Amino acid sequence: MRRFDAAKAAATLCGAGYLTKMPGTVGSAVACVLYVLFPINEWVIFLTAAFGVGAASVYAKETGKSDPPEVVIDEVVGMWLSLWALPPSFLIPAFFLFRIVDILKPVPVCTAEKLSSGWGIMADDIVGGILVNLILQSIAWIFLDQGWLRTLFLSFL
Repeated sequence: MRRFDAAKAAATLCGAGYLTKMPGTVGSAVACVLYVLFPINEWVIFLTAAFGVGAASVYAKETGKSDPPEVVIDEVVGMWLSLWALPPSFLIPAFFLFRIVDILKPVPVCTAEKLSSGWGIMADDIVGGILVNLILQSIAWIFLDQGWLRTLFLSFL
């Protein structure tokens, strides 16, 4: 009889990380569905990140891999950070931008990835999510709120 492995279940989102050859995309999609269905605030993000560091550390140690691709709890946290304090209409742009950042790993993201164990597994997606959020917040401010385009337009009236 097999025993239940809580770290594996948490780290892989109950096996979602095994579903395809693109586990990061699956994890990000699951995060979007959860974001739509449940209220995700900063406490939920923080607690999931803290729990994710522990689960990813234990699972990585059990498998002997430094960053197992099937670990997708980090994508959930990164995706939620991408969407934090943004309107729901940003869900699809956040999803695609987060996937791009997660795949290309620009400088602050690749630096965070070098941390050891579960910290490195989670940190690159946390930094990536913050980066995406800052980009989308800037776009929202510039084009939708009281950004410079609105100010410029109103100055001509």
